[in-house]
Amino acid sequence: MPKFAASLSWLFQDVPLLERFERAAAAGFQAVEIQNPYDESAESIASELKRHKLKAVLINTSDGLAAVPECDSQFRETLERALSYANVLECDKIHCVAGRTDGDPRAEETYLTNLKWASQQAAAHRVQLMLEPLNDTDNPGYFLTGSEQARRLIDALGSEHVAMQFDAYHIQIMEGSLTQSLRRHLDVITHIQVGGVPGRHEPDLHQEINYPYLFELIDELEFEGWIGCEYAPTDNTDSFTWANRYGIGLNKS
Repeated sequence: MPKFAASLSWLFQDVPLLERFERAAAAGFQAVEIQNPYDESAESIASELKRHKLKAVLINTSDGLAAVPECDSQFRETLERALSYANVLECDKIHCVAGRTDGDPRAEETYLTNLKWASQQAAAHRVQLMLEPLNDTDNPGYFLTGSEQARRLIDALGSEHVAMQFDAYHIQIMEGSLTQSLRRHLDVITHIQVGGVPGRHEPDLHQEINYPYLFELIDELEFEGWIGCEYAPTDNTDSFTWANRYGIGLNKS
């Protein structure tokens, strides 16, 4: 059965971050993503994780600088801060946000150079750096926008501490063919995220992606990672009707 993690940067936004852990646990989640944990101390977040028996499975670097030329020192600072948080939270995945480069020809070399250094730091901390393609409609000028591009960079780096974060929302907008992409890149995908297209709402039947099929496929492929629920609820943030069959949801049928 697929394993779902609540994205606390998207869900339960009617309460402060430190109150969202209780809500996630009450909804039946056993894991959470915290894309931007930096407004709270790592220790206070770790306390909430322990209190509600939740696992932190993903955080982001605080700024999108990994591919931005002439920002190497700032990138290193953000990565070191993320590693510090990851250590306290016992989180083994960090999304290394590429950033907006607006077609700068230096971006790829910058990205590879920064990631080579970052992967060495990640190895020392036993964490994995995640490369996530984002769609360029919501994120104009963003450097990393496709699964093939991410795969090529991962292969070039050749490190077990660098992997792909496959967000079905972004990949659907940029490429479609989610089944084909998942199968082709499964060996380097260690984290998946979901959201409806269009709108980035619930991964239910009221949008264009056939998520029941996709979740069955993920199960069939024996994917062992977490699936992050990174979407904006349409109405009630506590409504997880789409996930009741997977044991998630306050309003269980």
